[in-house]
Amino acid sequence: MRRPGLRDLTGRRIFVTGAAGGIGGATAALAAARGAELFLTDLDGDRLDAAAAGIRARGGTVRYTGAADVTDLDAVRAVAGAVHAAAGGPMDVVMNVAGISAWGTVEHLEHRHWRAMVEVNLMGPVHVIETFVPPMIAGGRGGHLVNVSSAAGLLGLPWHAAYSAGKFGLRGVSEVLRFDLRRHGIGVSLVCPGAVDTPLTETVEIVGVDKESRAFRRLQAGFRRQAESPEEVAAMILTGMARNRYLVHTSGRVRAAHALQRAAPPLYALAMRAMNAATHRLLRRAVAAPPADRDAR
Repeated sequence: MRRPGLRDLTGRRIFVTGAAGGIGGATAALAAARGAELFLTDLDGDRLDAAAAGIRARGGTVRYTGAADVTDLDAVRAVAGAVHAAAGGPMDVVMNVAGISAWGTVEHLEHRHWRAMVEVNLMGPVHVIETFVPPMIAGGRGGHLVNVSSAAGLLGLPWHAAYSAGKFGLRGVSEVLRFDLRRHGIGVSLVCPGAVDTPLTETVEIVGVDKESRAFRRLQAGFRRQAESPEEVAAMILTGMARNRYLVHTSGRVRAAHALQRAAPPLYALAMRAMNAATHRLLRRAVAAPPADRDAR
């Protein structure tokens, strides 16, 4: 069963992870402004409550807020139970937005970085999918699943190996579900943002790099110059969902690079090599020597 895109959000029940700020907060706020009923979660309960209060002050409807760690399956199950009880049924839209980021070259990355990227950025969405999507199927009303991946889920970006482990994984999950869920009238959108000016730009861990160095600050400033705002990305997400679009690009640069990857693989490889070399050249003065004793960590 194929369904039309969700163009009218009035009264639609929407669950959003990572809703305390950034892309999640902006998407929740925009959906509320368009008439949706919100059910929100985030790891940071205080910021989540503040975000929900702001939405309500502007006339939006927030029917549930609850702090939870998406890497904890039992916690996600508890949230799902509370959300479905508060809603009196399944969600119309489920949005996996919560995520973290850590970058670095393989000689600097520690096991904890790899594991965190997979636990939060892949297993977190999996926990949400396995607790929220089966009730949508059983409800028989269709709906939509939004998974926020990244340009690093499409492209071989420099220093993104650990981050891409989770984001490429989420892309694979989404690629299968777009076909598996179609018969149930549930659309799937895979959102692949490029640079987005969120608090994550300040908190991202770049392993082995001095974030106070002039080289890093130049890179960060360049990132922000080309970044979209969370509000711009939120509008693109809801437009993609309304049109039942699977792949949602939020950056022309990422769209072009992805097209190059598919249409001209040798040129894509040259572009990625050039980007990798430029990144190393820019940050070489900010990079520390790799630890001598990795087993001690």
